[in-house]
Amino acid sequence: MQRHEGIQAGENDMKKQRTRYSRLADILLRQNKLTREQLDTVLREMNLSGDTLISTLVKQNIFDSEEITNFVSRSFGRPVVDLDKIEIPENLTAISLDIMRRNKALPIKRMGNMLTLAVADPYDISALDEMAFISGCQIEMVIVAEEQLLRRLDDLGTADGHLDEVIADLGANDLEVVDTSEAELDEHMLTTETEAAPVVKLVNLILLDAIKRGASDIHLEPYEKVLRVRYRIDGVLHEIMRPPLKLRDAIVSRIKILARLDISERRLPQDGRIKLRLSRTKTVDFRVSALPTLFGEKVVMRLLDPSSLQLDMTKLGYQGDSLKRLQDAIHQSYGMVLVTGPTGSGKTVSLYSAVAELNKPGVNICTAEDPVEFNFMGINQVNMNADIGLDFPTVLRSFLRQDPDIILIGEIRDYDTAAIGIKAALTGHLVLATLHTNDAPSTMNRLINMGIESFLVDSAVNLVSAQRLARRNCAECAEHIEVPREALIDAGVPVAEVTEYRPMAGKGCQICNGTGYKGRTGIYQVMPVFDEIRNAVYAGKNANEINDIAVEHGVKTLRMAALDKVKSGEISLEECLRVTVAD
Repeated sequence: MQRHEGIQAGENDMKKQRTRYSRLADILLRQNKLTREQLDTVLREMNLSGDTLISTLVKQNIFDSEEITNFVSRSFGRPVVDLDKIEIPENLTAISLDIMRRNKALPIKRMGNMLTLAVADPYDISALDEMAFISGCQIEMVIVAEEQLLRRLDDLGTADGHLDEVIADLGANDLEVVDTSEAELDEHMLTTETEAAPVVKLVNLILLDAIKRGASDIHLEPYEKVLRVRYRIDGVLHEIMRPPLKLRDAIVSRIKILARLDISERRLPQDGRIKLRLSRTKTVDFRVSALPTLFGEKVVMRLLDPSSLQLDMTKLGYQGDSLKRLQDAIHQSYGMVLVTGPTGSGKTVSLYSAVAELNKPGVNICTAEDPVEFNFMGINQVNMNADIGLDFPTVLRSFLRQDPDIILIGEIRDYDTAAIGIKAALTGHLVLATLHTNDAPSTMNRLINMGIESFLVDSAVNLVSAQRLARRNCAECAEHIEVPREALIDAGVPVAEVTEYRPMAGKGCQICNGTGYKGRTGIYQVMPVFDEIRNAVYAGKNANEINDIAVEHGVKTLRMAALDKVKSGEISLEECLRVTVAD
């Protein structure tokens, strides 16, 4: 039985090794340069010695060094270079020697944003991803003999302090955790691995790189065999790097320390906040959420950068009469203005923009938010805390005793919140709030479904604005593209207007990191509650009937508004179809 378990464990180890080196090994197998029996022998030896696939193949006399190097060069299509004949400039990259050794890659030349790496195994994609992430460069590879590469890395000597110099160059040492005392850090002593400088520096680099790339969220995701870091840029997630899996707990613990979370609690979700000072004048907040998953804790950090907050309503992407209708509604002395859309559609920015325009010395503005994302001078903001009973209904009842002119409700989630908001709107207050609905017409029905009487809904609500965020075409590389006539018609373009459309799309460039998109713009359906709509709501009409009335009064649906931006070349047809549904 024990012998069987030992054999089973050995086979499992070999499977892990085979998976790790499957790219190069599979090529060798397919080209009959290696038999399955030889590979199993090699994997057993690797499991015992810890050596690489290439060095083990050489030690087992299956290949000599020159032969395997030339094979890798031919199969990958990259030239072989002699490292002994290359003089490598000092301070070529922001990569420490420890990372070079771990990834078995040596930078030998840099031209602009292109970094040339000398590698023995170009099929180790995770290693190359890490080198690209830390250097911030695009990677070009040349092939070298592994023994020559390792010898050259050894010749470089130790690199004590090198990573510190790198971080200083990148500005990561400017990262300062605001309001975190040493006493509090001492209460949560980290393991030696967690406190090790590389982990601290790596976390700093991830935070700093996300800020530089304009990311809105950082996702740290553990899986069975990999640890993945992704950034959400312009609303879409992009994989950035895969740190060593062994650093998973250390990285999570470091983030928890910064966010003042309990590093000993790994079974329950936790939420916290990091406030980082990048310079004397610039701070960035990170809203941190830790969630236990099957293979460890997943951490998501939402970046809240006040300097990037766009509070000018004229620059949010409203078109035609939409902006005027919204501004007219928020300058009313009473009534309710609702902003709707899915999570991540920019509702909070729209509300903050409206509040910023209304923020005058003679106006008392109170906001109830969960959580408060940005703070503003002159506005009384309350952060919800359900654990102590500080919820939306409780806070809103208190607001009514605080002599408010304007009330902002972060989100209407239930009957009590909706009822108090409606009451406030009917008793001489302007109420701004968000709600999760698909479009403006369905918002009226949602309030009724929550239990609010229809006569209260049609009396209180002045305007509903539904919105989405679409990625803008990159201004540097956008070009006109041919789109079939049928595709435009299927998207909702009137047949008579098809010839007026010349859709554009970005082909990808260095400015947009090859995506074809740079920045985002809002798509809006701004629906004032006309008398005909009030009558329809009171009569119990459904969302489709309310939508027809709104369109008759010149209100554009989300798809219509998106197609207008396709026509102007601001967004692509593909993006229009991604963020909106057909009418």
